[in-house]
Amino acid sequence: MSYIDRAREKAQALIQKGHAVILSVESSCDETAIAIVKDGRSVLSGEIASQVDTHALYGGVVPEIASRMHVEALDPLLNRALEKAGMTFEDIDAVAVTYGPGLVGALLTGVSWAKALAYALDKPLVGVNHIEGHVSANFVAHPDLEPPFVCLVASGGHSHIVRVDEYGSYSLIGKTTDDAAGEAFDKVARVLEIPYPGGPLLDKLAETGDDTAYKFPKIKTEGKYDFSFSGLKTAVVNQAHTLKQKGETIDAANWAASFRKAVVDALVDKTLMAAKDTGTKTVALAGGVASNMRLRRDLTEKGKKMGMSIYMPPPSLCTDNAVMIGSAAFYRLMKGEIMDLDLNAQPSIRLIENK
Repeated sequence: MSYIDRAREKAQALIQKGHAVILSVESSCDETAIAIVKDGRSVLSGEIASQVDTHALYGGVVPEIASRMHVEALDPLLNRALEKAGMTFEDIDAVAVTYGPGLVGALLTGVSWAKALAYALDKPLVGVNHIEGHVSANFVAHPDLEPPFVCLVASGGHSHIVRVDEYGSYSLIGKTTDDAAGEAFDKVARVLEIPYPGGPLLDKLAETGDDTAYKFPKIKTEGKYDFSFSGLKTAVVNQAHTLKQKGETIDAANWAASFRKAVVDALVDKTLMAAKDTGTKTVALAGGVASNMRLRRDLTEKGKKMGMSIYMPPPSLCTDNAVMIGSAAFYRLMKGEIMDLDLNAQPSIRLIENK
């Protein structure tokens, strides 16, 4: 019997039980992570090896370095994850891994490692979309959260409003037509000479500034629920260059606060409008930008005023981690969606195809 036939049999047995302990791997960019998650909701262990200090030397992520560091980190993280969970390989029911989107070399490192482990242990292999992982972080943080709900996914590469119709099933409501929110934060951070990682540091700086000090153009789009940050970013960058050429000093804290307000206003207002128009009373937040302090505050305050229930993961589950991958994998596994050993990295895969 082939590996995939044995994996299918084991997956069916797990589906009948309705329970599974999943060892999950995340290596899509510059964080190496391994976690052990039970039934998609309970975290038994979660380990992360950060590469931030290394990439900070170059002002951004260097893909080749990221891949090499993933190779070095995976085995030690595995040992730590098993030890902290008090488990052995015999206690693991399935292996899950992020296979896209992300940096192709980084993804390949995790995918190859996970396939080898799944084959050696003779366990089912589950491939997970990185963005679905971010959405699923909410299931870990909030045991009471169930679909359907509207979710704003905001990260360095994505700014989407989706409706989570059921576990693993999504409808696209709105999307960015150009730059993502996180990308815009990073680019403006460079103008302010904020070091890598720019977005999170800009957020901290903005907390000390006056968000009314500078006036930036309001974001306009053709799509009612779509985003566009390229024009805003360009206007902010050009205005900064003009002031510098005139010899005028830019107050970095006020500049950061004013720009952050413009971005967050668009994200929050369009997300809540989408929820209201679709008759949804439950709204969630996901992605790396979900740790932005103003975004968290404004979505919570404005959402509650509209009578909506607002959910978001703690900041520790907003950045790339394997816990969220283990959660998403559980619901895929319960549908019998497992992968064969020909699973490959797909750096440009979408959460919702043909959109």
